Amino acid sequence: MQAQSQPQSQPPAFHFSDQVEHVLVTGATGFVGQHLVRALIADRQHVTVLSRSPRKAIELFGASVQAIRSMDELPSSTKIDVIINLAGARILGWRWTENRKAVLRQSRIGLTKGLTDWIARVDHKPRQLFSASAIGYYGIQAQGDDRALAEDAAPQAIFMSELCQEWEKQAQQATQCGVQVTCMRFGLVLGQQGALPMMLLPIKLGLGGALGSGRQWFSWIHVDDILRAIGFLWGKQGDSLSINFCAPEAVSQLDFSKIAASLLSRPCFMPTPGFPMKLMLGEQSDLLLEGQRVTPAYLLSQGYRFSYPDLRSALRSLL
Repeated sequence: MQAQSQPQSQPPAFHFSDQVEHVLVTGATGFVGQHLVRALIADRQHVTVLSRSPRKAIELFGASVQAIRSMDELPSSTKIDVIINLAGARILGWRWTENRKAVLRQSRIGLTKGLTDWIARVDHKPRQLFSASAIGYYGIQAQGDDRALAEDAAPQAIFMSELCQEWEKQAQQATQCGVQVTCMRFGLVLGQQGALPMMLLPIKLGLGGALGSGRQWFSWIHVDDILRAIGFLWGKQGDSLSINFCAPEAVSQLDFSKIAASLLSRPCFMPTPGFPMKLMLGEQSDLLLEGQRVTPAYLLSQGYRFSYPDLRSALRSLL
């Protein structure tokens, strides 16, 4: 009897390296981090996660990852090839008091300093550091200002911009050790977790519409494109850069509501005034009532092809 041929194994949905590399991930139990770690495991990479709750990390990912609570748990002889730094306390939530701002800085800049200090003292330096940032780097864009902001656009002297500036500056310290640093300025990340379910709730209830003026720009990226863009940049030799991780198509907040409502077969006519949000959230309300029209100029110039370049296709994949 002729032996049946074995089916060929399918390539992983996300690919990072043809070789098995040792990858350290911070923020692994967060929304993007969970997607990333599972993709790295599927791609047969060796993954160590830095987490305040190693037990939770093991429950999420199983014994295929090593989970540590502190960088001090890694001997100086440990060889890490790539670090992906996604850690950071949730930015939208508690009002930005001075204490809250200190927490946000420590969870981003403080943790990143711990990484760069570790890099400085270990025997084997990582080849690459991917470090999260955000399009909040550009501050807020006045309504009616339709310029597309590429990576060379100037930051502003407001908290969310200064937070990103300090975060990126700390990550860039690793360049002094010969590490190639890529700061990833994320737009709003769309996926089954994160902010999208909360954003869709009023639309599902038939209460979608303009938030404030509705004209504020909304720059976003599908979570799958974050992982694919990291894979695209993996191992590329070049300068240390800050790169916009957002889709080519930015939309207004009202257009976002209209597109989501059409896909959900819901009406979209209920305006929400911005003034109560300003009273309740203070400076933080800029995250909802102001925006930035950001373009992924670098990724496009390098030939990266987005899986979800437009909002309708991105939302359809998630709904």
